[in-house]
Amino acid sequence: MAVNIDEGEPGTFKDRWYLERDPHRFLEGMLVAAWCAGVGEIWIYLRDEYAGCRAILEKELALLKADAPCALPPIHLRRGAGAYICGEESAMIESIEGKRGMPRLRPPYVAQVGLFGRPTLEHNMETVHWVREIVEKGAPWFAAQGRNGRKGLRSFSVSGRVKKPGVHLAPAGITLKELVDEYCGGMLPGHELYAYLPGGASGGILPASKADIPLDFDTLQPHGCFIGSAAVVVLSTKDKAASAAVNLMKFFHDESCGKCTPCRVGTAKAVILMQEKRWNQPLLNELSQTMMDASICGLGQAAPNPALSVMKYFPNEVA
Repeated sequence: MAVNIDEGEPGTFKDRWYLERDPHRFLEGMLVAAWCAGVGEIWIYLRDEYAGCRAILEKELALLKADAPCALPPIHLRRGAGAYICGEESAMIESIEGKRGMPRLRPPYVAQVGLFGRPTLEHNMETVHWVREIVEKGAPWFAAQGRNGRKGLRSFSVSGRVKKPGVHLAPAGITLKELVDEYCGGMLPGHELYAYLPGGASGGILPASKADIPLDFDTLQPHGCFIGSAAVVVLSTKDKAASAAVNLMKFFHDESCGKCTPCRVGTAKAVILMQEKRWNQPLLNELSQTMMDASICGLGQAAPNPALSVMKYFPNEVA
């Protein structure tokens, strides 16, 4: 089993927040998941900048091994360098193996041939973080926490023009307006909601008029966005969605591993087109469609989302 704690998605910091406060909860959930799946070895891929978290995990693992040396599978900590591409499961496996973090062509899938050629189960940190509490309180308790027809809880990493940025545990299906008003203390003085990123860099950009959409899986896709890691970035009327989109496309260009042409060339070309005062929208749409159809992993497939969002919801900024 491989667990991703690299947090490469811009705006995401919930894993670090949880690890610094209750690392044992993560380790318990991880071991339960490993036991249920019959896992023989565990690799934790931890962002190198999280040195404090690494020290905490090393201490906790030493205590666990001292208490039950024969009951634990081998557990390894492998440092990640914060490469965005390593959020893709096969690229993370390549990195753990000591290679360049680049996605593998599939099939075979990692569940069949994964880490060191063995069938591999991949998890994100927050997935296993919740195992202990769900076991203690029961699945009905967790499912009853949702809002607006959704079920469960979500850890939102909120940044931007709000009074109380940070990690906020809120019901799944909460709207952006509810999240800002009830958990973030409202907008900063002198700032009015203009737009927001519901899922980090790759999740697209929505206008303030869409602040009443439930934030959860499958609720944002009809609007060209997705929740992803629930990294919410709030923009005000003092910001420009187009400027944010250009910045994000530069990020995708820098983080592209370069393995496939649609992503390597497409992100570079998109940056040039988006830096023009007036965007060539027909060409950007054609380029975006090619990237989404032909890129071999989620980076290239999702990179056009901010640009497409701006052209759809903020045409006055780029026309």
